[in-house]
Amino acid sequence: MEMVQARKLIYEYEKRDDEGNVIGMNRAVDEIDIDIRPGEFVAILGHNGSGKSTLAKHMNAILVPTGGTMWVNGRDTKDPRELMHVRQSAGMVFQNPDNQIIGTVVEEDVGFGPENLGVPTQEIWKRVEDSLKAVGMLEYRTHSPNKLSGGQKQRVAIAGVIAMEPQCIVLDEPTAMLDPNGRKEVIHTIQELRKRRHVTVILITHYMEEVIDADQVYVMDSGRIVMKGTPREIFSQAEELKKYRLDVPQATMLAEVLRKKGVPVPRGILRKEELVEAIGKLAGKACQ
Repeated sequence: MEMVQARKLIYEYEKRDDEGNVIGMNRAVDEIDIDIRPGEFVAILGHNGSGKSTLAKHMNAILVPTGGTMWVNGRDTKDPRELMHVRQSAGMVFQNPDNQIIGTVVEEDVGFGPENLGVPTQEIWKRVEDSLKAVGMLEYRTHSPNKLSGGQKQRVAIAGVIAMEPQCIVLDEPTAMLDPNGRKEVIHTIQELRKRRHVTVILITHYMEEVIDADQVYVMDSGRIVMKGTPREIFSQAEELKKYRLDVPQATMLAEVLRKKGVPVPRGILRKEELVEAIGKLAGKACQ
């Protein structure tokens, strides 16, 4: 069974004028099909307004389809009776941790979710400790979230979701408000968490370097899936990505520039280490 699956998924909302009158409908998600298996790391890319965040909100039943169907862990998100099961299966982390952190002490905030699920007190504190340990924030358990950096706050937000023990974590541009170091912290945390707990990770982002290790990548434009493949397959199509106002990782971009200048480096390079190795091999052949 797929962890997340959609068939002909549609989400429309009313467009209104300045006086509040309905003047038409806008289709933010347009007949999308997706299949995400348990334990996968899936990235969804797209420029602002492409529909990727709207799609993400369907995975936690924050939004429900106006057409088609979304299943999370086999549960139809349109069915009100399945709402609790859906939200226990898929936890959401948003781009601004301040919108998700509500406690005045880190450990209280992390325990808030399990408490609302009716988890026994002793089990809550065990989950709080395990979750903070998983994101490297255990030493901050008695701190005020207001005194943490952006990256630390985001790790606390992730810990709060982990404490509810979902099988899937959906991250909606979790690094958009962070500096480069904060982004690295959060992505490293997500990767380590996935390896240790085998959770499904769905990352919505517009930072190309963050998706290099994904199992599969979906590219969205105007509410539709326009490209799908492995990171290497997707980033090998630099010109196609430009049509959708997206870039490629820096190493991929540099490799493309070198190819245009006649340097025969291979397509699909994702990391600087791969590029260095490819250039080293070419240099070695030239010296022979």
